Amino acid sequence: MTFMDRISQGFEYLIVLASVVMLGWGLLGFLEYFTGLAPLMLLQNATFPVGMQTLHWILITASGATFLIGYFLRWSLTPIAMLVMFTALATMCAVQTFDMLESPDRYRNFVQECINYIVISIYLFRSNRMRNRFGRITVQGRDGPSPISV
Repeated sequence: MTFMDRISQGFEYLIVLASVVMLGWGLLGFLEYFTGLAPLMLLQNATFPVGMQTLHWILITASGATFLIGYFLRWSLTPIAMLVMFTALATMCAVQTFDMLESPDRYRNFVQECINYIVISIYLFRSNRMRNRFGRITVQGRDGPSPISV
């Protein structure tokens, strides 16, 4: 295994770990949201209206679950599903950053989060490791299936 293969494998495992954290964070957020119990720390943000808080936990939980299910089942549409999830998360984060959050680091955190989504998306679509795991992504056109050139 080459050095670059090891780096790619490490990044793959980092994405799996991040997805486990997202799923756990979302589930703990829902636990606190519905019961008031906060086993590790308070996760609710008082500046978010109820609807935003609900959407927040839905998207965080769904993104972690989507990647983990897709990864372990080798679902060929996992990269596309994650692109959709990242778009929804970035949109939600933009609304929270510009309309609700008050931290002086909020803009830097927003940019950093978006960069993470872009880097992971590029990796999911372009790395040989992910292509071997999920297969080549195809779309059905009038002339039959054709590979997506990404």
